[in-house]
Amino acid sequence: MNLIVQNNSLRMPQLGVVRVTVEDERMMPSVSLNFTNASRDQSEELEIPGAIISNHVSYLDILYHMSSSFPSFVAKRSVAKLPLVGLISKCLGCVYVQRELKSSDFKGVSGIVNERIREAHQNKFAPKMMLFPEGTTTNGDYLLPFKTGAFLAKAPVLPVILRYPYQRFSPAWDSISGARHVILLLCQFANYMEVTRLPVYRPSEQEKEDPKLYAENVRKLMAQEGNLILSDIGLAEKRVYHAALNGNTRTGDKESFKDLSKNCHMHAALHQKDD
Repeated sequence: MNLIVQNNSLRMPQLGVVRVTVEDERMMPSVSLNFTNASRDQSEELEIPGAIISNHVSYLDILYHMSSSFPSFVAKRSVAKLPLVGLISKCLGCVYVQRELKSSDFKGVSGIVNERIREAHQNKFAPKMMLFPEGTTTNGDYLLPFKTGAFLAKAPVLPVILRYPYQRFSPAWDSISGARHVILLLCQFANYMEVTRLPVYRPSEQEKEDPKLYAENVRKLMAQEGNLILSDIGLAEKRVYHAALNGNTRTGDKESFKDLSKNCHMHAALHQKDD
């Protein structure tokens, strides 16, 4: 299987383009990297983002970000127990959170994340935080509402947009079992990833005082530059949707699913049931 990555950095002014392709035929599977970069103003290079903000499409997102910037992640607590992945996440200094708990522990995690973001902004040698503000995955064509956790530190962020152009099997298809998804993904000779890195986003004074405004403005910018459709679907709606697809919908959830079905974006933004 080949993983081909095209990296497009949107920067002003654009003074040139450099393409680099790396292939090692001695390794299987081979990895082909196709980077497209453009020069930018030196003053912009000096801007240090406190966090990397990315849309979330697949577990492959994490592999890319790990290889490109070696950041710390915010992950589910269960990730720490996974073989190999758990060890890697601990080495990266990941912050673990229990999604179902909204308690003082959750507030503690938020404080740690904000501290890490501020430290990364002030110290270029500190590891950056990598955050998926949508809080869940989509099919890559939509952008869900952003949570404000990444924007509470009032520090600049680096928006990154990921897309997976495919012909047969989508890397974003997560409504089937993980093992089956990996096997089908490996059956494809090549899997393509398009990466668009936007310029560092510096918040205005108004955005610093209003994290919701800051998050929404970054979201709109990413949607515009990445040709993504804004959707108001969240993690709660996705859980109801997947439960209905798998026949596990409870009586109360059935009414919620009927309400969700009226939203024309729901079926397009979330993944479909495997036949």
